[in-house]
Amino acid sequence: MRSFGYFEESKVGRVSDLRLWRRIIVQCWEYRTSIIGGMILSLLITAAAVVQPQLLQRAIDSFMTVEGDAGARLDGVFRISLLYGFAAAVAFAAGFAQVMLLEYIGQSVMQKLRSSLFSHLLSLDLAFFHAHPAGRLVTRLTNDIQNMNEMFTLVMVTIFNDILKLVCILAVLYLTNVRLALLMTVFLPLSLALTLFFSKIAREGFRAIRSQLAVVNAFLQEQISAVSVLQLYARESDSMNKFRELNQVYLERNLHLIRLFGAFMPLTEVLSALATASVLWYGGGEVLRQQLTLGELTAFLAYMRLFFQPMQEIARKYSVVQSALASAERIFELLDISGSIMEPAVPLDGERIKGDIRFEQVSFTYQEEDENGGEREGSQTVLREVDLHIKAGETIAITGPTGAGKTTLVSLLVRFYDPAAGRILLDGHDLREFAPQTLRRKIGLVLQDPLIEPDTVLANIRQDTHLNRSEIYQLLVRTGLDAFIARLPQGLDTRIGEGGLDLSAGEKQLLAFARVLCRDPAVLILDEATSSVDSEAEQMLEQAVRSGFAGRTLLVIAHRLSTVRQADRIAVFSQGRLTELGSHDELLKQQGLYAELVTADRAS
Repeated sequence: MRSFGYFEESKVGRVSDLRLWRRIIVQCWEYRTSIIGGMILSLLITAAAVVQPQLLQRAIDSFMTVEGDAGARLDGVFRISLLYGFAAAVAFAAGFAQVMLLEYIGQSVMQKLRSSLFSHLLSLDLAFFHAHPAGRLVTRLTNDIQNMNEMFTLVMVTIFNDILKLVCILAVLYLTNVRLALLMTVFLPLSLALTLFFSKIAREGFRAIRSQLAVVNAFLQEQISAVSVLQLYARESDSMNKFRELNQVYLERNLHLIRLFGAFMPLTEVLSALATASVLWYGGGEVLRQQLTLGELTAFLAYMRLFFQPMQEIARKYSVVQSALASAERIFELLDISGSIMEPAVPLDGERIKGDIRFEQVSFTYQEEDENGGEREGSQTVLREVDLHIKAGETIAITGPTGAGKTTLVSLLVRFYDPAAGRILLDGHDLREFAPQTLRRKIGLVLQDPLIEPDTVLANIRQDTHLNRSEIYQLLVRTGLDAFIARLPQGLDTRIGEGGLDLSAGEKQLLAFARVLCRDPAVLILDEATSSVDSEAEQMLEQAVRSGFAGRTLLVIAHRLSTVRQADRIAVFSQGRLTELGSHDELLKQQGLYAELVTADRAS
């Protein structure tokens, strides 16, 4: 299992990082009116919270503890009760509206950010995906986006509620009774110290959880991708044992954080209770000495309860902000990555490409990142100083041992990568003068394991072309592929993939070829396209190539020598070098590597 890349999961966001906050604000800027609306609702929520203890004080001091007509006093208590209920209703309505508004903002921002991130990933070249585990990228699109969503919905405006409550309530406490307020303030340094201590420990806990989650995600992705190999070599139990170990570590780290929260909340309650008891003792004496009314003491105690509640919330949300900022930094770093395949300033028009291809001193090395994001030592050079001219309309086969560089040659031709040295010309023009999308429309590629989308056969064939159903069917008839379509239950409307018909390897290849045929490319590449198909599918594919691509440039990458011997010329690669070039008969006479491969193939 690859281990590089997990280091970045241990990042902890810095709340003081203004650069990061600016980028987050840019993402939210189009929703600024809604955010301001959320802040106005905060004022209503805070006002309703502050007025309720005042109403309690008024009820006690003006009607409950004074002499007078019982009916008038009861009417006064009833009126205050109505006002209290109205304040509670205002707080509920404003709170509900704020939650709905914040959820809308958060979900909208995350939807836009998730789409931007996925679109950006699709624009990056294969070198990026070669260097970054898929599990880590999935974490960016899921866990990190969700972390940021929690910050938007739980923090961005609700923390404004908490701070506003603290300031307003503290002001009211000092206006109500300075002596009691000073006594309560004695406990604030202890509460603040506890909050900061917890935040520091919780930050480490969140970091450990994120790091382990990245390991678990990457392990699952790699094991599921290789499930056939695991089953073939009966390694299921080993894989399960390894997953149990990783999952156990993840569980323990989560339980550790839960224990921290479990200890912090009761401790803050104890501090709140001690402060309340101290104020009750001192304030009770003030009431008995008639220097303080019972209503004022009751209101003061109610304000104290409201004061300590947002302090606990701020401590909890501080950890959420740290986690979200770390996620935001990773997301923005990913968005800042630019691909190595650059678009030309003025791309050439590819409509009149004939298919003349020339490799001039082409070399290529796969670069991998180490655990610190730098270039990994020992990166393998897979192509070395390749010189090869393929004439327009020529059929050339490329063969050689596994790892000789055959598929890399194809990847360079369609500009999945650019050469590390040398250049590749198409009709006399450097490939870098064409836009990648233009180039890939004019060079058709059929892979050994083509991607089949869960959709109809027609949708899989049409892809991004503008051909109608009749035009597609005429192409299939011209190349003999209509016989393949006729065998399907609903013809072109047959649904395949998930929830539909499962195609054989040969049928998938025929479908992939039909897809390429619709794009009318000038160059066709078959990369091990017939290596795992039955003889009937192979014959249909060869017939379709002869009918649909006669006179065009054809590159056939294959191990099976029965496939390559019919080519005009055969290029033999070994250890990244072009070692032999000629027809089948010419190469046999040379008694070189190709002859050895033919002998070995006959013996097998």
